[in-house]
Amino acid sequence: MSRIETHGYAIVSDNDRIADATGVTPDVLRNDADWAYFQAELNRSDVTVLGRLGHEANPNPRNRTRMIVSSSSQGIERRADGWWWNPQRLSWKEAARMVLPYGGRVAVPGGRRVFDLFLQIGYDAFHLTRAEGILVPDGIPLFSGCEGGRKAETVLAEAGLTPGYRQVIDPAGPVSLVVWRR
Repeated sequence: MSRIETHGYAIVSDNDRIADATGVTPDVLRNDADWAYFQAELNRSDVTVLGRLGHEANPNPRNRTRMIVSSSSQGIERRADGWWWNPQRLSWKEAARMVLPYGGRVAVPGGRRVFDLFLQIGYDAFHLTRAEGILVPDGIPLFSGCEGGRKAETVLAEAGLTPGYRQVIDPAGPVSLVVWRR
């Protein structure tokens, strides 16, 4: 099998939240510069891996290839709206071989369970965008490891990733981006 390169993508608040308590991304975490960057990155990817709720909440107007992580799959199944994968029944290596037999780039935009899963599998890069000065009280953390006030940067470093330089992608936010790499 050829090389598969896995990239995670998230915009977080200062308290490392990706969604509010109901699981919805709040407007304070929506940013045009981040969205443009994220869409360009998705265009470079061969498959997008996300959870079922994220899949259902976010339409796929560009008809990009999706892999939906869900316990409803018997392993890996091709359905009309994408590949459905159950990591409890089939390893990532086997699922990736089915979906990307020649290798390629994988985009992982979450949610938290999917971020946690790929933290164990291993990211080649994680594109961490931060909406600076924003807090999402009682929200859902980027990683389970961010509970209790641990920073996303700490979790990424413990997973063997190293930060690149900080780019301010929207000075008005400010909104910054750091790409962490293995």
